[in-house]
Amino acid sequence: MTSATLLLVALAVTANAPPPFARTESREPCADYTPLRRPLFGDLHVHTRYSLDASTQGTRTTPAQAYAFARGEALGIQPWDDSGTAGRQVQLRRPLDFAAVTDHAELFGETTICNDREHPGHSSLMCRIYRGWPRLSFFLMNARRTPFSFCGPEQAACIAADALPWNDMQAAAEAAYDRSAACRFTTLIGYEWTGYAHRNVIFRNATVPPIAPSSAELPHETLLWSELERSCRNAPGACDFIVIPHNSNVSNAATFQTVGPDGTAFDGADARRRMANEPLVEIMQHKGSSECDRGSASEDELCGFENVPYGDLRARFVPWLDAPPAATNFARTGLGVGLREQLSIGVNPFEVGFIGSTDTHLGTPGLVYEEDYPGHGGAGLPIGSTLPDRLLDPIEFNPGGLAAVWAEENSRDAIFAALRRRETYATSGPRIVVRLFAGADLPDDLCERADFAAVGYADGVPMGSRLDAAVLGDRAPKLALRALKDPGTGDRPGTGLQRLQIVKVWVEGEQIRERVVDVASTPQTAAVDPATCRTGDDGAAQLCAVWTDPEHRADVPSAYYGRVVEQPTCRWSTRACGAAGVDCAAPATIRSGWEDCCDPTFPKTIQERAWTSPVWYSPEK
Repeated sequence: MTSATLLLVALAVTANAPPPFARTESREPCADYTPLRRPLFGDLHVHTRYSLDASTQGTRTTPAQAYAFARGEALGIQPWDDSGTAGRQVQLRRPLDFAAVTDHAELFGETTICNDREHPGHSSLMCRIYRGWPRLSFFLMNARRTPFSFCGPEQAACIAADALPWNDMQAAAEAAYDRSAACRFTTLIGYEWTGYAHRNVIFRNATVPPIAPSSAELPHETLLWSELERSCRNAPGACDFIVIPHNSNVSNAATFQTVGPDGTAFDGADARRRMANEPLVEIMQHKGSSECDRGSASEDELCGFENVPYGDLRARFVPWLDAPPAATNFARTGLGVGLREQLSIGVNPFEVGFIGSTDTHLGTPGLVYEEDYPGHGGAGLPIGSTLPDRLLDPIEFNPGGLAAVWAEENSRDAIFAALRRRETYATSGPRIVVRLFAGADLPDDLCERADFAAVGYADGVPMGSRLDAAVLGDRAPKLALRALKDPGTGDRPGTGLQRLQIVKVWVEGEQIRERVVDVASTPQTAAVDPATCRTGDDGAAQLCAVWTDPEHRADVPSAYYGRVVEQPTCRWSTRACGAAGVDCAAPATIRSGWEDCCDPTFPKTIQERAWTSPVWYSPEK
């Protein structure tokens, strides 16, 4: 191209670029600034030694070490020998772009005291149980509903100790954040509120409340919002936050509720408040996928992906609580519930974008590989000085997913703005690049054009947005969906793509309806040999399609999202069982602890994937 042509292209890109984010912190602007935004990959659900459940299974990783791991450094994990030397080393093949340590705010002070030899509470009965019988203490400390005696009058000792982990988490995040123009790595300060349906709280910048509000004092999410609004958003300064419900698949149908703590149905103001505080939901992590459930009314054959067999996490420990997962445990049904509420009260409380993360309890953000998967701490059990001869995680669990955002640069403000506007997507681990635009005027040949994003922003809206009914008029919405395979690393190339799909959710009367449409695909499905995990066809390097909804009705609200599916590969459990020499046709090879290898309920192969945040259409009314 001539210099004049390059100038015209640059001017066109700038003219079509969306408005930039607002900067709230002092730092150098990033040298790599992309007006049309670029994908960044991260993990917003990470536990270290400060979380009770992580520490009781032998995790010693500090927040600083977790961030170093996310940047690409090696990390030692359990088992530990008597000298404190780690028995295993793990390392990412590629650093993450961003991460947040989100330790449980509950019991911050109690676990700190139990680990502090100088504190009088260190020798209390509960702290001795914590150190000597960690698995027992996990249940006892979580079940306790009255203060421990070592917390002292009005829990003053534990409240004072609460600040130590919270301050260290902030200090680690600040030390790891690259404020230079290189913008190599971004940290976001956050924590987990562990109420009846858990939520991660993510802050925009370094201005955060002096304590991390927990479910011990605030048992319902509306109470959490109130405290965060008071102590952060409405306080002097630049403090802002979002709250991300996670793991709805085992939430006992609590994530997509439409009632307040007293059972009163939400009204429009309640729904708007939920939208303002909870713009996202985590639909993939190590305890399974929360997109949809094959066991429900869905006819979607791909809904069986990483489903766990129970709808309430407590059922893992208390068998009589076991029950099939409810449809409202899943994000796709949640989208329909939101559309139904919109018809009833005029506001959709569940216009939520999608992210994934790991929920690692080893302090290992982004460790999502099926190969050599170390488990999330030995199936939740303390590991001694050697690894047990067994599967190192419940077979229904998986390595977890990643959060992806489309942002102008790798900085806190840019990433937070992407999270706020829901220009995000989830992956089950691979770094698939996927983009979705919707509108009435998107050209049919958009996939063949080099200005895909510029035209998408100029003539449509990106994932996470609303379609304007007035602009759409009597025309049907068009959706442009494009995906590129994870390129992988030099010695481990990524897996090719098999399918590109549009998922539509809408409401007819009181009934939630759904439709899944293949809009692009490869001609063949790769064969996988479970014995060797070798695959056949590589699949597509990229897929793209422009699809027009043939069943659009101007008077019916609807939501659309994209799903990208890779060719099949071996699941982590297949690899682990094969490495252990388990042959289900030879009973002598099935040692104690490896029986689940031969459970036909769990697949030998999986198809990794990505899910875009939805786009919503609403009638003008």
